[in-house]
Amino acid sequence: MSKNTVLLYSGLGHAYFHMLTAFYFVIVLSLEVEWRLPYHQLVDLWTVGALLVGVFAVVAGWLGDKWSANGMLVVFFLGMGLSSIAAGFAAGPFALLLALSGLGLFAAIYHPVGIPLVIRSSGANRGKALAFNGVFGSFGAAMAGAVTGFLADRGGSFLAFVLPGAVVMLTGVAMLIGLARAQLAGARREAGDGGDGDGGDGGDGGNPGNRGDAGDGDGGNPGNRGGRANYRLPFFILMFCLTAAGLIYHATQTVLPKAFSVRLGPALGTDLKTVGWYVMWVYIAGGLFQFVGGALADRYDLKRVYLAQFVLHALLLTVAAQAGGAALVVVMCAAAAVGAGVLPAESMLVARYTPNRHYGLVFGLKFLLFFGTGPVAVLLVSTVNRHTGQFVWVFLSLALVAAVICAAALLLPRQPPFPAAVRRPAEVVV
Repeated sequence: MSKNTVLLYSGLGHAYFHMLTAFYFVIVLSLEVEWRLPYHQLVDLWTVGALLVGVFAVVAGWLGDKWSANGMLVVFFLGMGLSSIAAGFAAGPFALLLALSGLGLFAAIYHPVGIPLVIRSSGANRGKALAFNGVFGSFGAAMAGAVTGFLADRGGSFLAFVLPGAVVMLTGVAMLIGLARAQLAGARREAGDGGDGDGGDGGDGGNPGNRGDAGDGDGGNPGNRGGRANYRLPFFILMFCLTAAGLIYHATQTVLPKAFSVRLGPALGTDLKTVGWYVMWVYIAGGLFQFVGGALADRYDLKRVYLAQFVLHALLLTVAAQAGGAALVVVMCAAAAVGAGVLPAESMLVARYTPNRHYGLVFGLKFLLFFGTGPVAVLLVSTVNRHTGQFVWVFLSLALVAAVICAAALLLPRQPPFPAAVRRPAEVVV
């Protein structure tokens, strides 16, 4: 498989990940009516799945390094699809808990496998490549609102679970067939010319990040020539920041559909389909701004790009605590934009302090910490809703977390962009 084909599947995987880990927060509004259970009890069913998204990420990243990144993507597609279909057939809370747990387990595969594939192949315009991949993710999150709301309106929770699951599973089957054909073609070339094959991994190219170079943090990154002591402290600061950022992301994703259904008012509409459309526009705003964030990360000091966007995020979340109606939609679109726009800079910072041969493992750790906050976020939202019936303190708490990230990011060293002369060309995935 060509590099572009692999990156396309990586993009689709990003979209599916964000759709199938966000769509439950729309489906739960339908389940409240179908099962006659309270919101906080139903939303808690995702807690184990959210935990597994983080916990299994390190294992998935290690398997991607040691076995095959593309093979792990196939497992991701098939497992996510089957778990979503199983959730559609769940007859009660316990069965749904098991299906959602499977969904979280397989969802953990994507980020520590898909993001390193993008980084290894992007060359000089790494920020733009990550932004392009990020747009797929934001599109998936947007579809979790619009498509899920539409399907739930038409066929209830069953259709909203089963149809997306079938599409994801079929994508996995298509990728598996493509990998098999690529390996067969490689074997034929080896038989014909004495061994000049395609790397034997059908798209992983033998995993170019694993060629044994003891590389510095960015596979030739001049910013890391000072040795291990130069990047240890910034690395741990980044791990703290992205853990806190994960709490903001998951709590916002959890609360958004319910907050819209409560606060938009009759003028804007509060039915499932309408709420889903507003959620969609929030994530579209985030996706589009990733192009801006990626361009800024390629051109300016990464620390300043990272810090500035979290300052804005803290201010916007504070405003969201009291906003309602159209103002809430606008504020959340802006918050999603800066929250997503920071991701290219964040991934580039992590890559600068990571040996190339360990991308999968370290990005697995990154997403273990980022997604490991999912259960805490779900519990925060359900607890605040149980005791207050509102979400003011959810948004205020998240604004405080963003302010703490800003304080920690001040301790990072400056990371100016690479001069064009030292940027590496793209690694070809064959």
